[in-house]
Amino acid sequence: MTDSNTKEEFVFQTEVGRLLDIVAGSLYSNREIFLRELISNASDACDKLRHAALTAPSLTEGDPGFRIGLALDAKAKTVSVSDNGIGMSHDDLLETLGTIAKSGTGAFLDQLGDDDKQNFSLIGQFGVGFYSAFMVADRVDVVTRKAGEDEAWLWSSDGKGAFTIEPATRDERGTTVTLHIKKDAKEFLEDARLRHIVATYSDHVGFPVTFGEETLNAASAIWARAPKDVTAEQHTEFYHHSAHAFDEPWLTIHNRVEGVLSYINLLYVPSTQPFDLFNAERKGHVKLYVNRVFITEDPEGLLPSYLRFLRGVVDSEDLSLNISREMLQTDPKLAKIRQGLVRRVLGELKKKADKAPDEYATFWRNFGAVLKEGLVEDGPTQEKILEVCRFASTAADGLTSLEDYASRMKEGQEAIYYIIGEDAAQVANSPQLEGFRAKDVEVLLLSDPVDDFWVQHVPSFKDKPLKSITRGGSDLDAIAGEESSGDEAPASADADLSDLIAVLKVELGDAVKDVRPSKRLTDSPVCLVADEGDMDVSLERLLRRHGQMAEGLARVLELNPDHDIIKKLVLRAKAEGAANDDLLKDAAHLLLDQARIADGDSPPDAAAFARRLNVVLGSAL
Repeated sequence: MTDSNTKEEFVFQTEVGRLLDIVAGSLYSNREIFLRELISNASDACDKLRHAALTAPSLTEGDPGFRIGLALDAKAKTVSVSDNGIGMSHDDLLETLGTIAKSGTGAFLDQLGDDDKQNFSLIGQFGVGFYSAFMVADRVDVVTRKAGEDEAWLWSSDGKGAFTIEPATRDERGTTVTLHIKKDAKEFLEDARLRHIVATYSDHVGFPVTFGEETLNAASAIWARAPKDVTAEQHTEFYHHSAHAFDEPWLTIHNRVEGVLSYINLLYVPSTQPFDLFNAERKGHVKLYVNRVFITEDPEGLLPSYLRFLRGVVDSEDLSLNISREMLQTDPKLAKIRQGLVRRVLGELKKKADKAPDEYATFWRNFGAVLKEGLVEDGPTQEKILEVCRFASTAADGLTSLEDYASRMKEGQEAIYYIIGEDAAQVANSPQLEGFRAKDVEVLLLSDPVDDFWVQHVPSFKDKPLKSITRGGSDLDAIAGEESSGDEAPASADADLSDLIAVLKVELGDAVKDVRPSKRLTDSPVCLVADEGDMDVSLERLLRRHGQMAEGLARVLELNPDHDIIKKLVLRAKAEGAANDDLLKDAAHLLLDQARIADGDSPPDAAAFARRLNVVLGSAL
């Protein structure tokens, strides 16, 4: 219990201190955002109270309206932003203004190197919320009283590492933030300057922003306006406000649906990845309103998690105002809204992919890995998601769709081929691709972690099976390839490798499932593949890395009959005493380790690998 007569002093969380160091030195051209951030916070406080009052009307008794006030005192050199929203308690102040929650700010700071500490322009690329006040103020005072409580509190700080909290007096609920303006920020003590900032950044705020007796903003919900009446600049500022972001929206989806179920959606696709995109919670950030009354910022069931990159609002006239989070999860009306939103978003993405493939490629690099999660999680929508998926391949300079891949399939080709790996460059140089490249057969190059999973849930595309080239026997013989020049030596696929295979099987034992000639290799001597029906190599590697498999499965070692190394080993294996040839035995293990390395794995026994390599090199010199 806090002593009501005590002034307490606290130290900022480490991340806040680091952030304030950057904020304090931010470039002047970014300073005006402080007012937008404070007005946005005031709007959020009013939204939260309006929602809370649905089930507790007494919280707004005697003062049901909501407002945001702006005040200027040039003589005292202060600017104040006040609201009659939810307010804060003593503990709220500690949690909200003393630490950084899971807002991505910590991740942002972690990405700053020593050289970036002086690159203050980065502040313009990241929402700094309340702390932006210290760009223009050398002291900030916050007087607040939580709705439904009698106690008021004063939070104060100069932004240099510590803050104080002490009892205060406030006649009504809400919060007032007072900024003591720095000497080099006198421009913000000018009436016209403040009006211009509000008109530029906060015209869309849904509560009146007053300056004396005058209301400075339209105070209307931007999403409720006709799409043709909203300018690109207004969309950008609303996106900044609703998403607390600084990038430009890459795609805007604004429409009204009327009929049995009516709702409005105003959704934005960011142009850069949000910092929390790959957080384990996979939370959405589209706000739900009912008749323009804020309900929740994370409505489970409104949008699937694979569309969590979306920002914006959805407003429905047909949901109940007193709906709870638990009811949201089972509301059939919400399920219909979800279906309509998913259909609309995927449809707009497809239009963009078809009309502006270069722009779409940038979107795909940012959000493709997230969107592909829907191939696993959303079976009924899988086909629509596949239509907007794009992939790197051996036949396309940029990205390709499955539709375009299918149109380029060779005569006799029945499957869509793919290869999965951890790194795009490593996948593109895999030995398993050699035979496919020789016949000019296209292979999709997959390197996102989710690729291991969605291919298990998408067996085919338009009756064409998807097949990993690292699994099973190669069926390249049935595919028409490039014509031979006539000068090349005939392939020796039928060469007698039986003696060498016998030696390798004995020496390698259970380390391999089988040894056989390869039809997929042209340049490399060996490669490892999964037998037909076995788990794909990449999926096994992923499970081992996450501790879900103790050790890997034995794979099939394929030999290239045309490679000089294999030819020489064949002769050695045919010689008398091959079964006791130590050099041949060392070569067997080196071939297996070489295949592992080509797949991105390490030899299980590095010391033995080095010893064998030295022996073989020594005999060759």
